[in-house]
Parts: sequence; C-alpha cells; structure tokens
Amino acid sequence: MITRKIFQYLIFIYVFFGISLPVMSSDIIYQDKINQFDIETVIDGLGIPWGMAFLSAHEIIFSQRNGKAGLINLKQNKLTWLKNTPLVYHSGQAGLLDIAVPDDYEQTDEQTGWIYFTYSKQRGNKSATTLARAKLQKNSLHNWQDLLVSQSFEETTRHYGSRIAFDGNGHVFFSIGDRGNRPNAQNLTNHAGTILRLNLDGSIPDDNPFIGKNHVLPEIWSYGHRNPQGLFYDKKTAHLWSIEHGPRGGDEINLILAGKNYGWPVISYGMEYWGPVKVGEATHKKGMQQPIKVYIPSIAPGSLLLYSGKAFPQWRGNLFSGALKLTHLNRIVINSDLMVIDEERLLKDFNERIRCVIESPEGWIYLSTDSGKILRLKPTNKIE
Repeated sequence: MITRKIFQYLIFIYVFFGISLPVMSSDIIYQDKINQFDIETVIDGLGIPWGMAFLSAHEIIFSQRNGKAGLINLKQNKLTWLKNTPLVYHSGQAGLLDIAVPDDYEQTDEQTGWIYFTYSKQRGNKSATTLARAKLQKNSLHNWQDLLVSQSFEETTRHYGSRIAFDGNGHVFFSIGDRGNRPNAQNLTNHAGTILRLNLDGSIPDDNPFIGKNHVLPEIWSYGHRNPQGLFYDKKTAHLWSIEHGPRGGDEINLILAGKNYGWPVISYGMEYWGPVKVGEATHKKGMQQPIKVYIPSIAPGSLLLYSGKAFPQWRGNLFSGALKLTHLNRIVINSDLMVIDEERLLKDFNERIRCVIESPEGWIYLSTDSGKILRLKPTNKIE
C-alpha cells in the first residue's frame, strides 16, 4: 500500500523533474469559427501516441513509441495501461508503431478478436519492421504472434514506416520504409521500401502480384517507396491510398496499385539534405508511377485518413493527414477523376506535430500529437 508520505514524494519527483502524468479532460481548447468545429483534449501527458484505433464506440486503444499501449474508456473518462506488451526496439524512429483492428473486430470472438501491431524488432545491432497480432483479455495482451518479421534489417534507426490497413476481404496491408538505405526500395529481394499484403493470419495470398516470380519476395504489393507513414483502404472504391515522406521536399500521396513501382530513389521531387541538388534521375520515368499530390516544401506526414462520416458532410471523401514538420492538419479534396482539386491546412496556429488521425463512429476526428495529447475534433454546438 502506498502511504501518504510516499505518494507526496512521488508527486514531488514528477513535478521536480518535469514529468507529467496523463490527465483525462473534455475541455474545449480550440475553436474554428470558419469550419465550425471545436477541439477538446481527451488526454494529455502521454509519451508519443503513435497509433490509435477504436475497439468499440467508446474505447480507443493506442500505442506509444516507447513500447507502452493503453486503453481509453471515453464513457468513463478512464485510462488503463495494458499489460504484457511486447519487447520492442526503441531508438530514433524505432519502437511500437501502428495499432489497428479490422472492421469486424469482436473481442470475444475466436476468429475476429485480433488486434494488429507493427513494431521494430531487434536482432543483434540491426532491427526491422514487424507485423504482429494479439488478443486483449482483461487489460492484458495475450497470444502474441509475429506474423511477419520483415526482411528489412538495417543498423539505422529510421524509416520503418509503418501503417496498417484492411480491405475487408481477409487481407491486411502494411508499409515499410527504405530503412535509410535508398537502394533497398528498388530491390525486390528485401521488404524495405515496400507496401506488403498478407492474409489476416499472416499467410501469403495466392493472388499477390509477384507470386511465382524469381528473386521477388511474394509478400510485396508495391515498391519504390521512401517512408510511407500513412495508409488507408477505401472499401467503397477498393482504392488503397498512401502518403509518404520525401527527402527535402517531395512528400507524396499515391494511389497504390498492385505490382507497381513508385520510383524512389530513381525519381523524386525532393532535394538532397546536404545541398541544392535534386534526388534521383528526374521526376518522371517510364514504368514508374506518378503521385497524385506532391508537397513542396515537405509537410512530414504522420498518417492518412479518408473521411466518410456524418459529422462533417462537407468533408466526406476528403483525405486527411497529420503534418509533423509544418504542424497542421492537412485536408485534400479529390475529384471523381482522382485528381487533387483543393487543399486546406487546418490548425496551422495550433503548433502541434500531429502524428495520427482516425475517425470515430460518430464521424468525429481524433488526433494524437507528439507532445503527448489525444484530441477530439467535433462540430461546434450551435445555440439557437
């Protein structure tokens, strides 16, 4: 039992060393009168909440890059830290990354009760992006399964990707960056710089584009990616969307097609970090896909959402991405020809690195920030 004196001592330690405890809240902290929305703080004082997903209408499960995972009960305004989380490699950009659940998730169902994760797994002085799954029982993760320890091992601690998406037809997609080694993205004998497609149990679908091809890993769905940190599957149109980090300039939104080459590092709209020199051979090359949107300068995208809710009907069908470097919520309007016709940068004066963006069952938008917050964006309550 913690005595009053010990409790006071612990509070002193937290305050003295600037350590903040997670705090649940529902206070409005921002209002956008033009777009008619408010932002509320759901929780503050976390580490870096990297991934989020709704387990139910009132429960959010989230990952922190430091390896912790938590469950937020929105109805009870309660945070619970999950037990039995995996050992992850946490250094630089490595750690516990995305967390996702299929649409048919049922916690008590033997077949559908799986939660999916990507994380950085260490072997010696190298690490690789790994896709795994587990079940949640009484606030603890059980039956942890590494579905694919990808062939992307490098000594670097950058460009792991990695987001997860489901197509609703028994498949899971996840993205991996080039791991800081550019030639990886054009080398189909490794998984770095690719988007992969697996069955939900980790097996390889027999209709993947490179099945039976020599010197190509069969899990690969597309390649030539630098560091895709946003991935979204639109079940209505069967479109798979990705957003990825370019170098200095050249972030891209891509429509992902089976077996296609997206060009990195042969083609790019970005510049080298060390000087005013363009990366690659050019911006176009035969046999390599063009992005539908390029950001110059880079916004540093953290995730991707195609909005489909009722709360903001004017935004239905728009793509949303959190921006890390340029600290805003990026909104992209796409027409029926899959061309970008408008862009809006929301929350520009909010000064937050927005890491993850998801949609609630009500159609509200939830954001996580690198400052340790989870925020809720909802329509302004109008007083008649």
